[in-house]
Amino acid sequence: MPDISFLDLFQGIATLVQSEPHILIGRIGLMLLGVLLMYLGWKGVLEALLMIPMGLGMATVNAGVLTFKDGKHGTLFLDPLATTNDQVMTQMQIDWLQPIYSLTFSNGLIACLVFLGIGTLLDVGFVMARPFRSMFLAICAELGTLVTFPLGVWMGLPLGQAAATATIGGADGPMVLFASLMLAPEIFVPITVVGYLYLGLTYGGYPYLVKALVPERLRAIEMPPENIRAISAGEKMVFAVIACVVLSLLFPVAAPLFLSLFIGVVVRESGLNYFYDLFSTQILYGATFFLGLVLGVLCEASTILDPKVLILLVLGITALTFSAIGGLLGGYALWFASGGKYNPVIGIAAVSCVPTTAKVAQKIVSASNPNAIILHHALGANISGVITSATFAAVLVTVVRVAG
Repeated sequence: MPDISFLDLFQGIATLVQSEPHILIGRIGLMLLGVLLMYLGWKGVLEALLMIPMGLGMATVNAGVLTFKDGKHGTLFLDPLATTNDQVMTQMQIDWLQPIYSLTFSNGLIACLVFLGIGTLLDVGFVMARPFRSMFLAICAELGTLVTFPLGVWMGLPLGQAAATATIGGADGPMVLFASLMLAPEIFVPITVVGYLYLGLTYGGYPYLVKALVPERLRAIEMPPENIRAISAGEKMVFAVIACVVLSLLFPVAAPLFLSLFIGVVVRESGLNYFYDLFSTQILYGATFFLGLVLGVLCEASTILDPKVLILLVLGITALTFSAIGGLLGGYALWFASGGKYNPVIGIAAVSCVPTTAKVAQKIVSASNPNAIILHHALGANISGVITSATFAAVLVTVVRVAG
């Protein structure tokens, strides 16, 4: 019987010791980051539904690196670089998450499933009650997308990569995933991981930005009562159908996302309770779980430590910061136009991280004035942000394709 050394037996430790210094440090750092994301999700600082599976996946994939027969290091989770039919079929018989990645990520299906579930949770009545104000704020909150696209080109990224990274400014995770597959599949993994890491941090970081830019006396503004008639389910369905068809007519490249989102709205309003229960629970939460888990597994050190990822990190935080600033500037514009009656904090909700930023807006306002209720206004801006993020992403995809 041949002698088996300690490193032969415990290959995860062996590959760690045998790695180049930056990979060794990166693997340890990503394991610690994964544990931290899980903790912050558990404590409610970050979105638990996404961060707990993502954090554990990130920690595990960087621990579970082994040596294959050809001497190369790898894992038994998935291979995002498998592209040819033979490679994909081979990996689907080896890597346990490869079927989920190949059949739902690489074609954008996972994004459509999440959008379908989100659609069932959206009450478009909040948008229809205040359409102009909601859409104005949503457009303002795309400032990060508009700033980051030329900035990415200036920093040396190809047009498609710059455009895909700019969609992080829309703060819509499925949209970032879908747009990166359409525009820059070669860096789909780091763009999506960076996008979701930062989207998870909006819950913890945006309150500080709002408090820095909006004084407390304005955060405490109570919105005057409104005499708005109730919007019927039929009217909401008509809105969803018209919006879906018109947006798909204008931007066919994003038609799968538009259909997924608005069919969710139609299911909600049409009383199809069995479909509503399925899409709003099992489909949404199942897709979100595997989205977080696969994204965590994609955070393997050799992938994430690509020097280009540093540029994506800078552009991602720039996009989300400017989007938040744009939304707040829109809130200030409405505050000024209303003679000081509009609470400018509502602008942060136009950054379409549904419903996180709407809840953040209400939480910040309540801390300054417990009697100020702005959630219904914030949800209108929030839902409008979903529509505008899809629209802006579709415009970028179309522009890049025409330019290319």
